[in-house]
Amino acid sequence: MSKLADQIREALAAFIGLRTPPALIGGLALAAHGVVRATRDVDFLIDAHDADRLHRLLIGLGYQCLHRSEDAANYLRADQGFDVLYAHRPEAVRLLVEAETRETGLGQLRVVGVEGLIAFKLQALTNDPSRLRDMDDIRALLRNNAAILDMARVRRYFVLFEREAWLDELLRGQGDAPQGH
Repeated sequence: MSKLADQIREALAAFIGLRTPPALIGGLALAAHGVVRATRDVDFLIDAHDADRLHRLLIGLGYQCLHRSEDAANYLRADQGFDVLYAHRPEAVRLLVEAETRETGLGQLRVVGVEGLIAFKLQALTNDPSRLRDMDDIRALLRNNAAILDMARVRRYFVLFEREAWLDELLRGQGDAPQGH
């Protein structure tokens, strides 16, 4: 984990001066919500207005840009992955603004709320149904945070991605696979 911790510390220093402080998403954000699993990359949600500045910062830190679109970017430096989602749609901007500073195994970091993390995992799974790890992450987030989840908000995300039937199955403890659309 020290390699990831060093990568996070370096990223936090590079984030100084961005319009809105980025928020951790992805595998590392799971731990802040009671789900622990191994991951090899760092994922952040950033304000879309900061995309060009962050791109220059990451290139300056030795990362190679593998992909960049209006929605996301993927960078690699040796074996260190760095993925970014750009908050430009209203819901993503809201999730970024509402992200809270949490104590993590990597120190204090802004982390997207559990409902938002479920939404990002659901979007990734919808975009690529072979991402079974995201399916497992959604199950674990629902299970480990049942007492505190805003289920109306979670349900809105499942409706948005046409996966409401799967949510109902998950809540009954039977959700083996998302229903296709």
